[in-house]
Amino acid sequence: MDIDKLVAIDVHTHAEVSKDGHPSLSPSLMGASAEYFKAHNHRQPTIPEMADYYRSRNMAAVVFTVDAEHATGHPRIPNEEIAEACAEHSDVLIPFASIDPWKHRAGALEARKLVENYGVRGFKFHPSIQGFAPNDQMAYPLYEVIEELAVPALFHTGQTGIGAGVPGGGGIRLKYSNPMLIDDVAVDFPDMRIILAHPSFPWQDEALAVATHKPYVYIDLSGWSPKYFPPQLVRYANSLLQDKVLFGSDYPVITPDRWLADFAKLEIKPEVRPKILKDNAVRLLGLEKT
Repeated sequence: MDIDKLVAIDVHTHAEVSKDGHPSLSPSLMGASAEYFKAHNHRQPTIPEMADYYRSRNMAAVVFTVDAEHATGHPRIPNEEIAEACAEHSDVLIPFASIDPWKHRAGALEARKLVENYGVRGFKFHPSIQGFAPNDQMAYPLYEVIEELAVPALFHTGQTGIGAGVPGGGGIRLKYSNPMLIDDVAVDFPDMRIILAHPSFPWQDEALAVATHKPYVYIDLSGWSPKYFPPQLVRYANSLLQDKVLFGSDYPVITPDRWLADFAKLEIKPEVRPKILKDNAVRLLGLEKT
């Protein structure tokens, strides 16, 4: 990966379909997400298509799925498939994995294998979809491996479009995505790099407090158009958290083209803008070593 040639690194994109056409979530949950984001016409790109998309824009992207088999009964897209596909496009794609924390020590063993044998560079959690509180001790064996291997853990926080409008929210409980639950994780695993994904509505102040207080907690800006960012998030991104805020789009439901066009209109200091778009991610992901 030629870091100098990249204009940005998108730390939050989704592999929504496997190479054999298997979707990452059930049709009802996927449909609710499309409705929430008003993305009715978005298609589910393959990983090679994602590579072409980002390559044509001189950008790199972190790619992951969500493993929520325990809560949803829906089989995941294999982590190995995503890692191998990203390896074929390593000039622009960075593989993360997702392991259902309900898999306990089996999940911890899988995490080690994925990092050591498949080049996975981080892990994605979606507590609301996976049906667990991030500070539940049953997830700690998995966190222990992640901390030991010195790769980041990215947690969905705040509201989610998944299940929105479905009766009972499709069984998804928003409370599990409160950033204060992840504060406990940051205390118990002080050396683990943690990314709080999205502006964390309705807990934006909590997310800012955790990221300010805990030295290895970061925030990604995915899932929202920048024109809707809460003012306090913009203020902290421009000041106290300028080295800990990351560009993320939530592609394919939000494209980086749309996100970057709106970000260009945001009042971000000139010296902070490149940090958010690329430099902070380069440092967090250790890409200067590649």
